[in-house]
Amino acid sequence: MDTAQRGMGLDYEATKELIRRSAAEAAAVVEAGTYPALAGRTVRDLVACGAGTDQVDPASVEPGEAGIQTVLAAYLEQLEVVETSGAKVILMASRALAKVASGAQDYLDVYTRLLTTAQEPVVLHWLGPMFDPALAGYWGSDDVAEATETFLTLIRQNPEKVDGVKVSLLDAEHEKRLRAALPEGVRLYTGDDFNYPELIDGDDTAYSDALLGIFAAIYPAASTALQAYDAGDAARGRAILDSTRELGKHIFSAPTFYYKTGIAFLSWLNGHQSGFQLVGGLHAGRSLPHLAHTFVLADQAGLLPDPQLAAERMASLLKTGGLA
Repeated sequence: MDTAQRGMGLDYEATKELIRRSAAEAAAVVEAGTYPALAGRTVRDLVACGAGTDQVDPASVEPGEAGIQTVLAAYLEQLEVVETSGAKVILMASRALAKVASGAQDYLDVYTRLLTTAQEPVVLHWLGPMFDPALAGYWGSDDVAEATETFLTLIRQNPEKVDGVKVSLLDAEHEKRLRAALPEGVRLYTGDDFNYPELIDGDDTAYSDALLGIFAAIYPAASTALQAYDAGDAARGRAILDSTRELGKHIFSAPTFYYKTGIAFLSWLNGHQSGFQLVGGLHAGRSLPHLAHTFVLADQAGLLPDPQLAAERMASLLKTGGLA
């Protein structure tokens, strides 16, 4: 969830605290040796955190070299925060960079400096305007094919510094083409919350790894599906993922940037948080009918492990909203 629209209520100081605590918790788990499967793993194998520029208000920067340097400094500051925590770095898309960049070369210059500075390979994240309208024209063009060439130029010039790319454009065919064009060893982490079953399942030549917001909602099914793939039962893994597709499409329906409301709603229904609340008041981002349908689809997908608790909480929400 750290890789999407940060800066929508959680301030930068709280973000730094969350990154540090998450990495420390992962380190404690590794050191405890409780889980044999984690033997030999490091914190960066378990936790990835976003480095962006959300401590800078895009309205405060203007296009030009001064603005570029302000954005770069913000990126470098966050890069250091994540690296010193021990977590893997995800270089997030920047609203401020989208505002100040005059073209593709500005993106190449900023990201090349970041990749040169990074101590370990990072994940590059390309977040589309359906998730954040302020990111329209990222990589220097509104033309996706042209933007993709800039993105690939950066990766081809720095393959040893790119662990993988997360692409959140909700375009399966584009993702497949990009996946095929990546240098060997650079992973494609799908961010397509509509088409993830077939992208993870892949084809005869390649598949996409998963770094998905929807996994926060379907984690029991996702875990079971990935274990099925690991066991060589791809058909079962695909069937499980397919069973969650309609829920994913609904939670990420337009306006897509309110998808976190559905994630938090399901977390509350399942007893993982005591109240249905989000920073910035985003729990009010979806209508009650939308949430009611989320409840139905989650039930159909078998994602309500305590049906009685979920039903009671759904009923209380409807009653508060005057619909029951």
